[in-house]
Parts: sequence; structure tokens; C-alpha cells
Amino acid sequence: MNVHGKYEAVIGLEVHAQLQTLSKLFSGDSAAFGGDPNTHISPIILAHPGTLPKTNKKAVEYAIKMGLACHCEIERYNYFARKNYFYPDLPKGYQVSQHTTPICKGGYVAIRTKAAERKIQLNRIHLEEDAGKSIHDIDENYTCVDFNRAGVPLIEIVTEPDMHSAEEAFQYVTEIRKLVRWIGVCDGNMEEGSLRCDANVSIRLKGETALGTKVEVKNLNSIRNVKKAIEYEIERMIALVEEGGKITQQTRSFDAETDTTFAIRDKEEANDYRYFAEPDLTPFRLTEEFISGIKSSLPALPEELYLKYSALGLSEYDVQQLCDEKSTADFFADTCKYTHNYKAIANWMLGPLRQMAHEKKTSFDTIGLEAKTLADIIALVEEGKVNFSIASTKILPAVIDRPTTFPLQIATELNLLQVSKPDDVEAWINEVLNKMPEKVVEFKKGKKGLIGLFVGEVKRISKGKADPKIATQLLEEKLKN
Repeated sequence: MNVHGKYEAVIGLEVHAQLQTLSKLFSGDSAAFGGDPNTHISPIILAHPGTLPKTNKKAVEYAIKMGLACHCEIERYNYFARKNYFYPDLPKGYQVSQHTTPICKGGYVAIRTKAAERKIQLNRIHLEEDAGKSIHDIDENYTCVDFNRAGVPLIEIVTEPDMHSAEEAFQYVTEIRKLVRWIGVCDGNMEEGSLRCDANVSIRLKGETALGTKVEVKNLNSIRNVKKAIEYEIERMIALVEEGGKITQQTRSFDAETDTTFAIRDKEEANDYRYFAEPDLTPFRLTEEFISGIKSSLPALPEELYLKYSALGLSEYDVQQLCDEKSTADFFADTCKYTHNYKAIANWMLGPLRQMAHEKKTSFDTIGLEAKTLADIIALVEEGKVNFSIASTKILPAVIDRPTTFPLQIATELNLLQVSKPDDVEAWINEVLNKMPEKVVEFKKGKKGLIGLFVGEVKRISKGKADPKIATQLLEEKLKN
């Protein structure tokens, strides 16, 4: 994307995803969010002398799972390293991470923007432990530290400098959030810090290949803020260069109140961290059998389902919505087992069923509707036994409240079955035409659009039971005379 026609932005993102393991990366302490301060800790987290860490196998499994979902090469031989950068909220005084051998190398994440479809290239995905939390607003004289989060397992997903607009970055983080939730490795809750993003932003003249001086914007805690921070940084850098200034490599933070960034410190280089192999942790080797087992456990991914559902003749909007969350895609797939009216399934799911789920503050997998039941409702409408309006407003709520009752049974009990016998429908038509003689005259003089008014009135007095196709046909025959 050209910025102001003269400059091109170059963006790389680092996304930290907190893994949904029960325990921490190197100890058995609870990794659950929340809890009273300093209750999810142990001598290992507090770095007491003589304590030794042990690697969480489930965290390794989750990292591989994400790597496979992102088309990465899985590193068979792994070890951890000490990152010697002082963290006041890590009692050891250093962080344990991966440096030379990230567990996942390369790969990509496919995104769709208004401009095009792209594969954002990844550099790596690696494992590391999270830091605790410094709290500055409880005591006016002291900073308080909560170590509950210290040692919680993270994966850091690092892209190449492969994006060129805030929109691409927005779509990328959206896709990452969807993916970690889809495969069940992270809840993706940015408000609770389960997913955090750092953005590396630089600019260069259009046509240049060398990277410009980058600025890192830290700890962006919403997808919207990722977009806004990058937009601001691009504008700030261009203005600075155009005024003859020089961009300084630094770390910045984002102020959500003003949608601006501000400098925190000059950026350290990687060699300032003085990485060396962690002596207290044994290197580990991944077997082909272990990796294959994880691969076979992966569900069908959004990228695959997008192609599959597009081949069913659904619109791009329908496909995107159906692939937005795993519970949505699963419910669609289940319903397809009972009916091949794919468009009707999409219409019902993305219309009345989603509205009902929203009102109940639930999702497709917990709303209490069986896929077979939705297929039965669709069949009732297809067969002309009820119309869509009656089915969506009367039958759907009833089957959710009474999940063991069949839709046809409910339609019968509530006297909702559509009347298709011409004699019965004709009686309602005669009633409508007798009530509206002036409209009949207008219709016969050429105001053909009134047919909709007549059909609507038949629908009203029949309480939705008159078959609209039969009603329209009989009305047109009667009004010809």
C-alpha cells in the first residue's frame, strides 16, 4: 500500500498468546486468570534456591498445534534459553524463552482484505514464560507486584516485515485470534491479556527495498488499537521525515484516550539480552509419532472450510460468517448431514438463530437447538406447511424451549400449519376483496402493485396460515374478471 503516494509502510507483528494449560510452563502452579494476588505461586516461581523447573508437555503440544495450523516447519530438537533482561515482576530476574531454536519456523497466515487475499509470512513461533504484573495505583508510595501470571506459558507468533497497511495488520490479528480459539490453545481474550500484540512499524520511499528505522509499539490490547496505533505511527513518521527530522529506533506505547503513541525508551538490540542455554532445563526432542498425533487431532481449519463452503454455492458473506467461529462452522456442518439446502441453513443460522443466540448471550453450540431440528424446520418451510415468518417467530423459540418436541408437533399444537386448499384460501380472499372495493377498482385500472396489499391482508386475517403462493394465484385470477 502506498502511503501518501510517496512512502510505503512496512509492518511486522509479534503476538503473544497465553496457552490454555491448567498449570504454568515450568511449574505445577495454576495458570488460571485472576485469583487473589500471589496465590498461584510456589517456590519455583519465586526462584527459591534449590528449586528446579520442569517443562509442561501440554504447552509444547499446543505450540506445535499452532505451528501446524500456520503451515510452519516443526523443529525436532528444542531447548530453552535465558533472556537476561531485568523484569521486576519475575523473581528470577530473567525470562526463560526460546532463541536459537524456536519450536516452529516459517509458515504463513492467510488473510483477506478489501484489496486482495494474502499470505502473511511468519518468521517463527516460540515458547516462553509470561511475567507477573506490577501495579502502581494501589499504594501511593510503593509499587505492588502480583506474581500470579509469572510463568504462565506463552507462544510468541512473529511475522516477517510483510504487511504494508494498518488494515492488513487488523485482519492478521483478527485471523490469529480466530485461529487460537478455533484449535483451542488460547481463549483470545485481549481484555484479560490472553492475547497481546506488539507492532514494529517503519516507512520507506516507494520502490526502495531496504528497511527503514523501526519503532515498536508495545502491548496493544485490542484489535482496534492495533489498527489505530499503526495508523498514527505511519502518519507521525511521514510528518517527521517530511519536516527533515530523523526517526529514532525506540519502544513506544499507545494511549487509547487520544489514539496516539508516546516514547517509553530507546529500543534494545537482541544481543543486549545475552541469551544462553537454560542450564536447569533438559533439551527435548520431538518424535515423528508425537507430531503426527497432534496433526491428526487438528479440526478442519477456517482456510479449508472457506474453500469447501464456497464450493456449495454460498455467497462470500455467508461463507465468511459461517467460518468466523468454530461453533458456527460445526453447527452448519452438522445441519448439512440432514438437509442439502445449504443456502437455507445459512439464512436460518445467520438470521433468526444468530439473533436468538445474541439475545440469550450464548452460541450455536450451547443454544439448545439440535442440527436435526433446524433441518426439520427448514423442511416444514420447503414443503409449504408453514411460512418462514411463522417458523422463525413461533416454531423456533418453541423448539428451543421444548427441545424434545418435534417442529411439526409444535406447528400442529399451535394451529400454525399453512392452509393450501383453494376453497379455504378463497374464503379469506373474498373477505378481503369485499372489505376493499375501492382498491379493487384501482387494481383493475392498472395499479398492479396493490396485489401485495391484498396478499398481506389475506395473511393478516388468516393469521399467517394462508399459503401465499395459492393466495397470490387465486387473487390474480379473481381480479382479472
